[in-house]
Amino acid sequence: MAERVRRDVEVVATAGLDLPTFLSEIDESINRFLRPIATCIATIDPTTSLLTSTYKFGDLYGRDDHDLEWGLIEYGGVEPTSFLDVAATPSKALGMHITTGGDLARSPRMGDFIEPYYGYGDELRLIATVEGRVWGALAFFRDPDDDPFDEADVEFASTLSSVMANGFRSGLLSRVATQPHRHVDHGPAVIIVDATDKMSQISVGAEERLRQVMLSDHCSDPIGTIAALVASARRFAQGTSSVLPRGRLRLHDGSWVVLQASPMAARDGVTGDVVITIEDARPPEIIPLVVEAFGLTARERDVTQLVLQGVETKDIAATLHLSAYTVQDHLKSIFTKAGVRSRRELMGKVFFDQYQPRFGQELGPGGWYDLAPAG
Repeated sequence: MAERVRRDVEVVATAGLDLPTFLSEIDESINRFLRPIATCIATIDPTTSLLTSTYKFGDLYGRDDHDLEWGLIEYGGVEPTSFLDVAATPSKALGMHITTGGDLARSPRMGDFIEPYYGYGDELRLIATVEGRVWGALAFFRDPDDDPFDEADVEFASTLSSVMANGFRSGLLSRVATQPHRHVDHGPAVIIVDATDKMSQISVGAEERLRQVMLSDHCSDPIGTIAALVASARRFAQGTSSVLPRGRLRLHDGSWVVLQASPMAARDGVTGDVVITIEDARPPEIIPLVVEAFGLTARERDVTQLVLQGVETKDIAATLHLSAYTVQDHLKSIFTKAGVRSRRELMGKVFFDQYQPRFGQELGPGGWYDLAPAG
């Protein structure tokens, strides 16, 4: 059974499906072996490790009532089995019953949150990672009347880590942007979360941005992402993190936004309030993510960056201290992984697919494409 399910997941992960479809398909396949009562799947920005969206299946489908608490626990630095901690383990997977020796109360997430709010009896966590980058994370839950996850379950899950990551990567790029041809930049949408974890203020346009996150089937309310930003910003204020939280997220319409958070301060010190901004992502912010999603090696990424700048083969060779023949070999591999046949198609894949409505227009002083004349 395990090998059959693993093969099914591999087929689905390489089918070029959009992310919601991919996640629905693999949830159905994996359930045949792990038999969870519920599954929660998170997408993660591979560069900043910020949670960018969540998808829920089974008993969790449609339940968003405690996402804020979950996000604050997951990114608040109080849970030693957080997704990012599991990502640092060799197996990339763990079962909470096994990890706690059967005493789930040893885990703040399980004892103070999962058990009292949801009543689940065990959790298995899996990180989707490849080449050192985390692209997603999965949490499977068992009914308390069912047996807890065992070593065989954890071992099976760990074999899916890189396969799942490839599915996350390809799913991220499967949807072509469909924004209107005329882009109107209203500036960043702003959300202020106060010290009691309430959204005290929200700017015009922010609710629509958040609504776009929810349009995909099974995609949960974005409050979990907001909570991750808030918790990470507070850790920065406390000095336990050295980087302000920031992540890139693709909306339902194919457009990209950048979310970032910063703690607010008053004259008498930090208030606990956090300001979150959501703004349109500029091409320089998205291109590295798109290129990385092709699954290129470090050297192939170097070559691709130069190709996107219009650098000729001989000059790429000189810049990277390679022979022209080696550069050509890299280009062949890049084209295969990106599903293109030429430099022109590669540039189109990166620029046109992600910014289709404005491709070919001049960039304005703000780093965005100038508006086309009104017809």
